[in-house]
Amino acid sequence: MKQIKSQWKEFIEIISVLQWVISFLLLGVACIVLMVCLMFTSLWPLSTLYFIWLVKDWQTPERGGRRTPCVRNWTVWKHFRDYFPIKLVKTAELNPNKNYIFGCHPHGIMSAGAFICFGTESCGFSKTFPGLRSSLATLAGLFRIPLFRDYLMSAGILPVSKPSLAHILSKRAKGTALVIVIGGAAESLASSPGANTVVVKQRKGFVRVALEFGADLVPVYSFGENELFRQVIFSEGSVGRKLQDLFKKIMGFAPCLFVGERLALLPYRTPVTTVVGSPISVPKRVIPSEEEVDYYHELYMEALAKLFHEHKVSCGLSESHELHIN
Repeated sequence: MKQIKSQWKEFIEIISVLQWVISFLLLGVACIVLMVCLMFTSLWPLSTLYFIWLVKDWQTPERGGRRTPCVRNWTVWKHFRDYFPIKLVKTAELNPNKNYIFGCHPHGIMSAGAFICFGTESCGFSKTFPGLRSSLATLAGLFRIPLFRDYLMSAGILPVSKPSLAHILSKRAKGTALVIVIGGAAESLASSPGANTVVVKQRKGFVRVALEFGADLVPVYSFGENELFRQVIFSEGSVGRKLQDLFKKIMGFAPCLFVGERLALLPYRTPVTTVVGSPISVPKRVIPSEEEVDYYHELYMEALAKLFHEHKVSCGLSESHELHIN
């Protein structure tokens, strides 16, 4: 039986999600404006000292970051989870004596499923996979933004750059679950209700990293992620799509024109089920060959398709739904 929520509980959930959406869209810009404005006030020494410290701390994101457990356990994330709700599903045991690269799909507009399941403890990742520590990887450019970088690192979020991935997989010999939203900006542009499209065919870098460090590959699919917002989809070759592609090429992410349920910002209250698949055993190769990369990349795509079809009905889709791998 569905539990009836009080008005207060619903209000707290809305505020929890709204602060996250606003943070996603505006917090980075707000941090830059704040630090610059402080330079022209009597508080300029604070901004100056921070920038001096920032120079010294510049490489920290690519050296494992600075995780703060209390941030990952904030109560606000539990209310965020309950708004949809978001659920983490385990389908296989993962050996805590090994390292893993989780490939998460689809990106959606804001990757709510990936963030709440792997960037916080609100879905109980540590209890579901004892001995593993999840680290969500995102755009490296975000870690150049003052203050915002520190907020991201406090949640255990890392830049998705080669030095960062290499450091985390080599520093910890076991128990690391490195989570990468493989499709990135290109996949976000395909996000639309009813669509199940992932961008992975030409993305083999994560497989190469897995081979270099002997990290097993694990496919992950967040059912319902594409249902959270309605997006204006520009056709290929249109002026709108060309502008999106140009912005993506320059900035690393694509501006999406989307609308939500309330205030045009709140996502729709659609359940999101993030299903973690079975691991694909990957050998360690100092210099993997192209044949090996192609072989394990193909295995990964097959495992992802299998995961989707095995769980689509139980996660709210019909048997007729297909996964489109681009």
